[in-house]
Amino acid sequence: MTEEAEEGVDLSPASGCEQQAPHFLQDVIFHGKFKLLKALTPEESTHCQHGLYFEDGQRRVDYVLTYPLKKQAGGRSCRQSTHLLTENAFARSLRRGPHHISEHLRHYTVKRAKDSLSPPSLPRDDTELGCPGETFGGHEDHKTFRREEFEGKLREMGLELEKDEDARIQGVGFVKIHAPWNVLCREAELMKLKMPTKKVYEMKQSSGVVGKISSLVSKALEPLHPHVEERQPKNIKRLSHTFSREKQHLFDLSDKDYFFDSKTRSSIVYEILKRTKCKAKYSMGITSLLGSGVYTAAYPLHDGDINEESAEPNDRKLLYEEWANYSVFYKYQPIGLVRKYFGEKIGLYFAWLGLYTQMLIPASLVGVIVFLYGCATVDDNIPSMEICHPRNNITMCPLCDRVCSYWKLSTACGTARASHLFDNPATVFFSIFMALWAAMFMEHWKRRQMRLNYEWDLTGFEDEEEALKDHPRAEYEFRVMQKSLSKDHKSQHKIEKLSCRDRLPAYMTNIVMMLLMIGVTFAIVFGVILYRISTKAALHMSSNPITRNHVQLTVKTTAAIINLVVILILDEVYGAVARWLTVLEVPKTDKSFEERLIFKTFILKFVNAFSPIIYIAFFRGRLVGRPGNYLYVFESYRMEECTHGGCLMELCIQLSITMLGKQLIQNNLFEIGIPKLKKLIRYVQSKQGAFQEEERQKKLRRYETDHFLEPFAGLTPEYMEMIIQFGFVTLFVASFPLAPLFALLNNIIEIRLDAKKFVTELRRPVAARAKDIGIWYNILRGVAKVAVIINAFVISFTSDFIPRMVYQYMYSPDGSMHGFVNHTLSYFNVSHFQEGKETMDPLQLGYPIEICRYKDYREPPWSANPYEISKEFWAVLAVRLAFVIVFQNVVMLMSDIVDWLIPDIPKDISLQIHKEKTLFVDLFMKEEQGKVQILESRLSTGGKENCSRSSSNNNNSTMAHPRSGLHTNSTKSL
Repeated sequence: MTEEAEEGVDLSPASGCEQQAPHFLQDVIFHGKFKLLKALTPEESTHCQHGLYFEDGQRRVDYVLTYPLKKQAGGRSCRQSTHLLTENAFARSLRRGPHHISEHLRHYTVKRAKDSLSPPSLPRDDTELGCPGETFGGHEDHKTFRREEFEGKLREMGLELEKDEDARIQGVGFVKIHAPWNVLCREAELMKLKMPTKKVYEMKQSSGVVGKISSLVSKALEPLHPHVEERQPKNIKRLSHTFSREKQHLFDLSDKDYFFDSKTRSSIVYEILKRTKCKAKYSMGITSLLGSGVYTAAYPLHDGDINEESAEPNDRKLLYEEWANYSVFYKYQPIGLVRKYFGEKIGLYFAWLGLYTQMLIPASLVGVIVFLYGCATVDDNIPSMEICHPRNNITMCPLCDRVCSYWKLSTACGTARASHLFDNPATVFFSIFMALWAAMFMEHWKRRQMRLNYEWDLTGFEDEEEALKDHPRAEYEFRVMQKSLSKDHKSQHKIEKLSCRDRLPAYMTNIVMMLLMIGVTFAIVFGVILYRISTKAALHMSSNPITRNHVQLTVKTTAAIINLVVILILDEVYGAVARWLTVLEVPKTDKSFEERLIFKTFILKFVNAFSPIIYIAFFRGRLVGRPGNYLYVFESYRMEECTHGGCLMELCIQLSITMLGKQLIQNNLFEIGIPKLKKLIRYVQSKQGAFQEEERQKKLRRYETDHFLEPFAGLTPEYMEMIIQFGFVTLFVASFPLAPLFALLNNIIEIRLDAKKFVTELRRPVAARAKDIGIWYNILRGVAKVAVIINAFVISFTSDFIPRMVYQYMYSPDGSMHGFVNHTLSYFNVSHFQEGKETMDPLQLGYPIEICRYKDYREPPWSANPYEISKEFWAVLAVRLAFVIVFQNVVMLMSDIVDWLIPDIPKDISLQIHKEKTLFVDLFMKEEQGKVQILESRLSTGGKENCSRSSSNNNNSTMAHPRSGLHTNSTKSL
């Protein structure tokens, strides 16, 4: 019995759309029958092998353009697509021989004769214009004219086109594009593509002890490698050379159909599409045509199906089984296959993500060890033992005005013990370790990147990369067109471009909006501060003793959750605002657009994610004042202060909730849930009439199936979430040593999640060549440098590490930590409270209080300068500043030493590059010598033949002597 029968699904055409859709939603949402969604959606449940080629089954579809198509009520187009294939049919007849040419010409002549008998006054049928005789608006006529002109230009460029206006998707027409062999060779030479030659050589392996160790390690890690078949051994590499039609004999052209793979073919066609312009009145390329709605989409095709067991083997199915699968989470990624299918740019992203995840393993282990050290030494920590001692009789001043009363320091025992888990001497070591870890990660990535450049033949790619930056975007061309229209009567032949004056309003809008968004973030942080202050006062007024005893934990946790929710919401808002501001600027090229978008998005999201954390780490508890002279906000809200355990515990709570929440909700649930929700919405829309039942039963072809997938939106969101995570791991790691562990667990899922999204949920991206990760590397280096400074300030100002060291070595009578808690507490006379600010319940402890304590370095009330800052404060401050300077310079110096010791290019790679150059020189020298020998042999053979012919014709013609003599002399001169 099939799954559909088991689930009770009615797939018969008789079932109506109106009746089936509600039952489907009910089954999916309330009964959990998610198999229905997979079985009935018209996307991956169909065979698509017929859509990979033209109708002749020989020419492969390299690219697809879609355009809006108006249909009749019956669901059929007014004009069939057969007559649009006339040029392609004639081209096929040319290849088949003279008999087919004559048949095609005879058929075409009869058709033209029939057309000539029709009345000339009748309007011509046009699919885009609806039914015969129906006229459309001038806007649609303009789109049709632009489309036909653009397709004509593509044919002039040598591309072969085939239209399908009778597809199974209503309202969508498809233009299938095929690049023949001569076009591929021409464009590969223009794009300077490096292709493998016939020459192969063996890469030198390490010898001696290092070689044996590496071979043992590779054998031990063999189960972790994906089962991807490679055509040649790992130690064998083909020489690659820039493709040239004059040197085709250097390349292995035995199988021309697979010499250029599908990724290369689609990138070549895309390059032609970007370069081809409509020259009717104003220059317009494919980007402008997409932006104006002449075409609705442009995409290359996936290689084939992935879910069907009977599907033919292809790279996409192999990636789905060995990469985009959660069951292989413990294996390495098949980066070579990813690059082969998606291109170098996406391959570099997943290679970087894989290396970053691997480097998190040692950082996670050290972080866990530091945390376990804190757990093991918490019972031996003298300051927390003094706070938790039952005989401790220190009375603390109220934490808020009026409603709060005096309290015993021993009630903060739990907070003090928990703070020691993250505030211990091992934290300093871990901060230094993570700074060096970041430096080693950057150096390791540079070496890995260089190795990939060598393996992927990307060395010397700078010139090619510069040549690909000049293609204007659609929005830029439209703005230039508008500017040209406004000045058309003044200068018709002048080439217009957007100046700074044209962009000045956009620049001003960008500055104002960026400042406004940052101000909104600060305002929300301030609002959460007011929430904590007011909630703390309200909970202290509660009659429930349990509520009063857990005020601090309740306020901290709820405030952190509120911050998380606000961060998640503002992240989406700021992403949309950053894109809108970048669009306003109208950058000329895609690279410029991407860099400006990355800069704005990073600034806004970084401020959004880290503003609450920075406030807790560096500002909370330092703008409080003292008893009797507190600092107030709006004259009624007293600024909050840290508990006796310090603000480091609250910083850890805020950091952990924000990091875990962003990773769990934003990075995982959103990426899993939103595509599923979109798939459900597309199915419901198809049930409402976009697909009739009999149409749904038909098998969609590959280009129709890919039309339902989500378009590729770039790698910016993927990099951005990893950069923010890198900030959580490095910036405040002194307060949360478990951050690398949670990042590692998240990234193990993230790699497979992104892989599944690229393979199954997105249209195939156009392969883009890149030799590095671009601006993201500079951002990573900047974050790593800032992390050193921030961790230095966290250790010196947020934690109690420096006060403990100062007390132990300067003020302790016996050199131990005994008496440290009493040393950090100042005295206050309760009679000095301001009027109206004293507590309403002074006898809550059962006896009257005359002196209370508060955490600060101030003179006692009986001194000559009561409540003034004491000399201990200045001593601690001086040591804190000195620690920041020393820590920063030492760690950065160590990072620079690591950078200097580790070479950017591995030694074996530099040797292999030099060997390749030598082999190329030898190859071309042999080629030239062979050409000279062939030329000499041909000339000598030709000279002998001419001499024999001249001697044999000596008696027959008197004119032969000068000609033969001239020819012989010319041969000798050659």
